[in-house]
Amino acid sequence: MFDLDALAAAVAVHRRVARVVIAAHDGSSPREVGAAMLVWRDGQSGTIGGGALEHEATLRARAMLAQGGARLDREALGPKLGQCCGGAVTLLTEVYEAATLPMPQDDIVARAIDGREMPLAVKRLLDRARGQGVLPVPQWVQGWMVEPVARPTRQLWVWGAGHVGRALVAVVAPLPGGAITWVDIRADRFPADVPANVTPLWAADPALLVSHAPASAEHLILTYSHALDLDLCHRLLVHGFAACGLIGSATKWARFRSRLSALGHAAPDIARIDCPIGDPSLGKHPQAIAVGVATAFLRRTKTNASRQENAG
Repeated sequence: MFDLDALAAAVAVHRRVARVVIAAHDGSSPREVGAAMLVWRDGQSGTIGGGALEHEATLRARAMLAQGGARLDREALGPKLGQCCGGAVTLLTEVYEAATLPMPQDDIVARAIDGREMPLAVKRLLDRARGQGVLPVPQWVQGWMVEPVARPTRQLWVWGAGHVGRALVAVVAPLPGGAITWVDIRADRFPADVPANVTPLWAADPALLVSHAPASAEHLILTYSHALDLDLCHRLLVHGFAACGLIGSATKWARFRSRLSALGHAAPDIARIDCPIGDPSLGKHPQAIAVGVATAFLRRTKTNASRQENAG
């Protein structure tokens, strides 16, 4: 996925930024086609993996910043870089500034680095995206790099900005495809630096914000108050959700099940709320909870992707 927002943000700060993307590979590769990183004069973000591969690509990208342009390089991981992957990776490096940021067509960034005409295969990919809404996977096609623009595919609402909430957002925010809404009672409850894909919201009574959440959103409830946690569970069961997790012990969840039942919710509906969240075997440290929650989040991603492939 081409993260155009991240590229534009980096260009706004650093003026000239190189983007390195895995365009293709033969045999094994440290990352998939479409994996990309941004490089500027004194820093970088993202990763194409591979250690030595990334180091060489970073040096080359920095050397290109002064003159701009684009280039294609094929790296044999074993013979040239001494890596054990055994494959060969093709890297596309492009330098961008404000005036040269790509203009997507039908949510796709498609371009050639040598000015060649768009081949019929790429035209068909664009036509399919326009007519059927089917975005292609990142791929190198007859001298053209084709990448769909990264758009959030999942909405995650995190209720609570305490120690566990901060750990969760720090771990989950960098994962691709997610947009996070982070809710608490005051603005000063949030850290000074919030990731770009995280939107902080605050209200004296956060439960009133439930009505603003899409019914397809996923939720993690970990506020400072058991009463607020219960109110959020109740309102979300009425409102609808794709997934919902609640921090707590077995005792807390037993009490919540009883109270939610008394509020009129059926047992099968209550059972849709996961409690406790994460992996209890990892411990109760905020970062340990965050790792367990992120693992479950990624598993749901793969499950949803498999269901979509089977449906197609």
